[in-house]
Amino acid sequence: QVQLVESGGGLVQAGGSLRLSCAASGLTFSLYAMGWFRQAPGKERAIVAAIKYTRSESYYTDSVKGRFTISRDNAKNTVYLQMNSLEPEDTAVYYCAAGLDLGVLTTARRYNYWGQGTQVTVSS
Repeated sequence: QVQLVESGGGLVQAGGSLRLSCAASGLTFSLYAMGWFRQAPGKERAIVAAIKYTRSESYYTDSVKGRFTISRDNAKNTVYLQMNSLEPEDTAVYYCAAGLDLGVLTTARRYNYWGQGTQVTVSS
């Protein structure tokens, strides 16, 4: 079956960096658009970044532009989220998702598979 396993979360001070990884199995990874979402306590799950299956196009929500970078390695079936200049407002559970689509997917309902999430906590 399809599995998406996130790793790399943790506790970091404001201004620090983390790199999240999401390893996929059970699917033809190179055919899937990938995305990172986050959900803070009391808030809805929201898109952070997304990348096309060909790596040629990506999307970032406004609050992370210039700080976060999404990338993928189709040979390793892995998508990454490099997070720099972290802020307390970035504290959330981060989820990766896979969607069978040729475009960049920015809404949760377009994704077919989800990981279990990894906690990111940024202290002030």
